[in-house]
Amino acid sequence: MAKHKIYTMSVAKVYPHYITKAEKKGRSGEEVDEITRWLTGYSQEQLDKQLEQGTDFETFFEAAPALNPSRKMITGVICGVRVEDIEEPIMQEIRYLDKLVDELAKGKAMKKILRS
Repeated sequence: MAKHKIYTMSVAKVYPHYITKAEKKGRSGEEVDEITRWLTGYSQEQLDKQLEQGTDFETFFEAAPALNPSRKMITGVICGVRVEDIEEPIMQEIRYLDKLVDELAKGKAMKKILRS
């Protein structure tokens, strides 16, 4: 089976859209970074490097230093699909990030977004 197109897409091409979505709703790019670091275990320096290098989504999540075990608490619908029901691991990680950015843009408190 062929890989989904998003797997080979650069995270750096999509990331500005996450930030724009958050900023349109009065949130910040720093909060998007915080969410991404929480999810993946990247430090800010490592995250910046991944974006600078144009790393694709598949590599970005496969190389993540420490995927947060609490990410399994992320539930709900994104793009018409329940994130907890997605069977492909990389697609599920991508959708977890999408869902967290959605929650941020909807005004949810960071404490709740980060499942603390």
